[in-house]
Amino acid sequence: MNILVTPRSFGKNNPELFDRLRDHGLSVIRNDTGAILSEEAMIERIADCQGVILGIDPMNARVLAQAKKLKAIAKYGVGTDNIDLEECKKRNIAVSRTVGANSNAVADYAFALMLAVARRVLVIDRRCRNADWGKMTGIDIYGKTLGIVGLGAVGKAVALRAQGFSMKILAYDVFHNDEWAGAHGVTYTDLDTLIQEADIISLHAALTDTNHHLLSQERIARMKQTAIVINTARGELVDEDALLAALMEKRIYGAGLDVFAHEPPDNPAWFSLDSVVLGSHTSSSTIGATEAMGTLAVDNLLRDLGIST
Repeated sequence: MNILVTPRSFGKNNPELFDRLRDHGLSVIRNDTGAILSEEAMIERIADCQGVILGIDPMNARVLAQAKKLKAIAKYGVGTDNIDLEECKKRNIAVSRTVGANSNAVADYAFALMLAVARRVLVIDRRCRNADWGKMTGIDIYGKTLGIVGLGAVGKAVALRAQGFSMKILAYDVFHNDEWAGAHGVTYTDLDTLIQEADIISLHAALTDTNHHLLSQERIARMKQTAIVINTARGELVDEDALLAALMEKRIYGAGLDVFAHEPPDNPAWFSLDSVVLGSHTSSSTIGATEAMGTLAVDNLLRDLGIST
């Protein structure tokens, strides 16, 4: 039985995961390109595979059409926007996620981006390396209003961290957990109110057909001039052209972006802004998180292939 493994960090720090797959009689095809696989590369590798441990590589209808033997997709992460779930359902292909495995790592990185943007940490570091020890004034995080868009596992973890900064916490989510929110000082509100009142807006929503460009040009225009946007979820949640324009015109204070609709971003203007901290879709890339995701992905895949562990 053949298995395709696409995430570049899978097994990097715990190679015994590959041994575990092989010990259960699985032949492993690895992503040896050092990059996210294209549709063509996926099609080339997937034809004889019964299972996939999948990163953010495309698993759309075109790819699935060539995966005649596929029985199970184990997502290495939680977002399924790169998977055609309807086609999988039609073909009885099991789809699993590693829910909760990377929540703390992503929340840590979101807070790291908040602090780095607010205090211009990277700009100060760069100037110091050039022998410029002048002071730079940033803005405060402590006691400010944090707006969390998507109060799932990661959003909750961010809220818990915000408590240590005595932040007022607003949240927008289509599903409400009033008991949890009440116990942790979180107030649910509508998205437009959150956008207008929050000093920091942190995105933790899954990408769906209905929330593409959730942060639209109109909503970005209503943000505070001192607002910070943090995105560790999906680039497509944001109208990136509108956000870039707001940053270049200094209509908002800054942004910390670990994700883009196209990675790396196409517009070179992103690389020239001191008000932006860029990430390479790396918020879940810690030793602990990758080990937890890898272990759970293997567990899920073996289960869905009907292999006893």
